[in-house]
Amino acid sequence: MSESNERTEAKIEEAKYKVIGAIAETMDLYGVTPAAANLYATMYFKDQMTLDEMRTELEMSKPSMSTSVRRLQEIEMVKKTFTRGSRKHTYVAEKNFFRSFMAFYCQMWEREVKMNLEAIEEAQEDFINVIKDSTSTPDIVAEAKKYYDQLEESKTYYHWLDDLVESIRSGKIFEFLPKDKQD
Repeated sequence: MSESNERTEAKIEEAKYKVIGAIAETMDLYGVTPAAANLYATMYFKDQMTLDEMRTELEMSKPSMSTSVRRLQEIEMVKKTFTRGSRKHTYVAEKNFFRSFMAFYCQMWEREVKMNLEAIEEAQEDFINVIKDSTSTPDIVAEAKKYYDQLEESKTYYHWLDDLVESIRSGKIFEFLPKDKQD
């Protein structure tokens, strides 16, 4: 390889490592470990990789590699693929950041809505029981009503968050926030 080609290749690798570093550094937003973040960032520039290729490239242990790949699959940032004629599993990084964002945050927000609305409903039932209890003092009843109302107001946020998830999943959000800004 000529010296000119070597310099060009080195520039390409340097440019890739800038992006790999930035992606890996920000993956903590997704609750991803540094090892999994490095794996995803490295895979971003590859067509596909086997577990052996990942281990070799990143010099990771087999358990760490498996855990990282599994986590990335859970948050839909890596997909297992089938390669005809090969018995080894190959994996592909999700390169569409819109899809990654949507899958990850929708999963998290749906979980938040479900968990909190269930807790709110149960707590409100408890507050109603206190309010209806003939042995409750006026101060206790007032406190239970205050907390019941406070929880009722918080439902507005969870319903809004649920609507946000639906607008993202359906693509309607892009009517309000287009992917490509027009000048």
